[in-house]
Amino acid sequence: MEPLINIHSSAVPLPAEDIDTDQIIPARFLKAITKEGFGKNLFRDWRYDKNNDIKGDFVLNNPIYKGQILVAGKNFGCGSSREHAAWALYDYGFRVVISSYFADIFKGNALNNGILPITVSEEELHLIFRRIETDPAHHFDIDLKNQILSIDEKTKILFTIDAFKKECLLKGYDDIDFLLSLDKKITSFEESQIIY
Repeated sequence: MEPLINIHSSAVPLPAEDIDTDQIIPARFLKAITKEGFGKNLFRDWRYDKNNDIKGDFVLNNPIYKGQILVAGKNFGCGSSREHAAWALYDYGFRVVISSYFADIFKGNALNNGILPITVSEEELHLIFRRIETDPAHHFDIDLKNQILSIDEKTKILFTIDAFKKECLLKGYDDIDFLLSLDKKITSFEESQIIY
């Protein structure tokens, strides 16, 4: 995974609530065993009709909306626990998802796969949606080290994140990478425990 430290990006608004993992990546696309290629089927049934023609009214098909940030309605990532939903978001290019509530399993899967889920209040979420509606090209700033989401110079939101997952995102580690990074410390500790 690529390290995630600071994001300066416009955002894609998806105000629907209760977006489940089957809407994020439909089950029929879960046959691959690697993480690559899932982005092309992200929100597949919302992006394309039954004839595989693009639905022009869906936000990902609207060229005025782009960026590394997805702003979604309440209860994002509910439903089944498929990790592929995080894979699809990451492969598409999203590094941050902002919502007022995330399903716990999705939140964990996102953090394990290089995506920062930021939980904001309902009021803050509406403010972000309004800002995008007013100016689709508006850039938001996310400072993971200090845990600050900046809507503009005056409006800043502090967000919480587990300290371990924060360190992993900052360094681009998954759980195994983190353990491997401790190899010298583990070896040193083991050697200190040997009694001669």
